[in-house]
Amino acid sequence: MKKVLMLALTVLIGFAFVTGAFAQAPGTSEQTTTTTTTTPAPEKKETTTTTTTTCKVMRFTGKVTALDTAANMMTVKGKKGDMTFDVSSAKMKESVKAGSKVTVKYMEKDGKMMASSVTMRGVKKTKTTTTTTETKEETPAPAK
Repeated sequence: MKKVLMLALTVLIGFAFVTGAFAQAPGTSEQTTTTTTTTPAPEKKETTTTTTTTCKVMRFTGKVTALDTAANMMTVKGKKGDMTFDVSSAKMKESVKAGSKVTVKYMEKDGKMMASSVTMRGVKKTKTTTTTTETKEETPAPAK
């Protein structure tokens, strides 16, 4: 009795694996297609899909060679060559001019390098201290 049950169980398990394999194989039998015609659908709405990609923030360090404030463009020469950035929406912490050493954080959008921040390098922040000295004038004592 045990042998018969084991044989039946083995056949069922084997059948389960075999049908799974046949279900994934492409069909070789002839297929017929049925075409139905329907009345045209009402006016279709145009849909636009916007793809949002996550942009990685990158850094570029170098020397400013050109700064065009009218076009909001800045060219920086670094070790990897010259790069031109759109600085229209960039946060500039210091006043940048040609010849300044800068670090630019940027992202590439639509083939443009869009700067998010520009910071100057090599600028030491000096702490300004004000010292005040008090001078006391001594008034002479009245003469007797």
